[in-house]
Amino acid sequence: MIKELEFHNFYKEIEKGITLVEFGAKWCPPCRIQEPILEELSLEWGDNISIAKVDTDKESDLAAKYEVQGIPTLVIFKDGKKVDSLRGLHYIEQIKSKISRVL
Repeated sequence: MIKELEFHNFYKEIEKGITLVEFGAKWCPPCRIQEPILEELSLEWGDNISIAKVDTDKESDLAAKYEVQGIPTLVIFKDGKKVDSLRGLHYIEQIKSKISRVL
């Protein structure tokens, strides 16, 4: 399941383990294409990683803090620290490859 994050719960959600966060927006076509890919990852990886989304229209401060320059941007966090990112639409194998390096 993909969690919706906002400023008030963002840091608590990323503080432990590995979290993949998509910074995107509802109006963004590539974000909508990537959503089922993230859902599939969520089902496949289960409890090994958390997957979440941040709406950059609502949470522009978070997007700025993590240097989101285009959407979608995927940011991988490990124990609250940014360890990697991917900008643009990415398919499941590319995302899995990045996450595997962190695991």
